[in-house]
Amino acid sequence: MKAVLQRVASASVTVEGEVLGSIGKGVLVLLGVERGDTADDIEWVAQKTSELRMFGDDTGKMSRSVAEAGGAVLVVSEFTLCADCRKGRRPGFGRACEPDLAERMYEDFVVALRGRRLPVETGRFAAMMNVSLVNTGPVTFLLESPRSHVQGAGA
Repeated sequence: MKAVLQRVASASVTVEGEVLGSIGKGVLVLLGVERGDTADDIEWVAQKTSELRMFGDDTGKMSRSVAEAGGAVLVVSEFTLCADCRKGRRPGFGRACEPDLAERMYEDFVVALRGRRLPVETGRFAAMMNVSLVNTGPVTFLLESPRSHVQGAGA
């Protein structure tokens, strides 16, 4: 499982002119579910997302999590994070989880974040979305969950 975490002053996701999710200060999560990902991967990424010290304290040092900073989370599904771009010019998506299972895992990730008492907004799985954000810092982290299976499975 891969996630791009961006610290934002604001972020929103729109589908066909309708704003589906919008947050002020917080974290925009672009989430990619790969073949072989498990509930353990969901929990690991959810824990990192909720506890990673991405926000500054009174001295400017990044020592606060999104919850400690009073922020929210916007989660957007992003299967292109699973692309293999090592060969040729066309990305390969053999690593991406099949859509029905990926959607369930995406939803389980959202539930896991809400279970950590975080305000969570979402986009729409598999929709063509417009994502807007104001990245503060900029601060962006790439998370890749530890794998209980062989790296590159399904490639």
